[in-house]
Amino acid sequence: MAALRNNLAVQEARIDGTKRTSRVLLVEDEVRLATLIASQLTDLNFIVRVEHHGKAGLDAALSEPFELIILDVVLPGVDGFSICREIRRRRIATPIMMLSARGVTEDRVRGLDSGADDYLTKPFEFSELGARIRALLRRQASAAGMAVTVGDLRLDSASRTVHRGIKKVNLTQKEFALLEYFMRNPDQVLTRAMIGEQVWDLTWDRMTNVIDVYVNHLRRKLEDAGESRLIHAIRGVGYVLRSSEGRDDSNT
Repeated sequence: MAALRNNLAVQEARIDGTKRTSRVLLVEDEVRLATLIASQLTDLNFIVRVEHHGKAGLDAALSEPFELIILDVVLPGVDGFSICREIRRRRIATPIMMLSARGVTEDRVRGLDSGADDYLTKPFEFSELGARIRALLRRQASAAGMAVTVGDLRLDSASRTVHRGIKKVNLTQKEFALLEYFMRNPDQVLTRAMIGEQVWDLTWDRMTNVIDVYVNHLRRKLEDAGESRLIHAIRGVGYVLRSSEGRDDSNT
């Protein structure tokens, strides 16, 4: 721990290409270590959510989109292996790095078999943690360049095209960015604040309805031939993209 603390104090590493609003979920029950890691990640322009209990960490991972999850193995309530398995069972592809004070081969294998992308043994140097984070985010960025499909909706980032079934859907640049954010986070409720930060790169102003206007434009283009609704409003919260028609919880 002393080596980690000393290294953190002088480390000047930067996470190349990280967006200002990149979100990290850190689930770590050692409060001092969690605070230390979160502080350094914040300095590297991440938005960090910290949970100290396994159940709270799992709930956060299943309810909000993150670019990275850092997950301790030994946690109160629900252990890290179980959290990782449930995240993957829900088909959430967010990169997961597992942390553990135990470096035995069996634990590493168990962590990777649970769906983790990387496994780091405590104590560690922040330079190594930073390098591993960069590698995971590069891998995620590469995967993000591929086409993504939700239901009968297909979006190709490389060609900047969208199809609903066999029909091509013509979108503006901002509509495309909005739909891509929804499609890369299916079945997850996205608040207006999240959408504003990720799509417009700004803090959402409660006095403007620009997000609702763009969502309505997107809906009309996706449903102009009578197709079922994919983007559903969650009253007072935001929106969720579902692969099949479901309940729309708002009056919009």
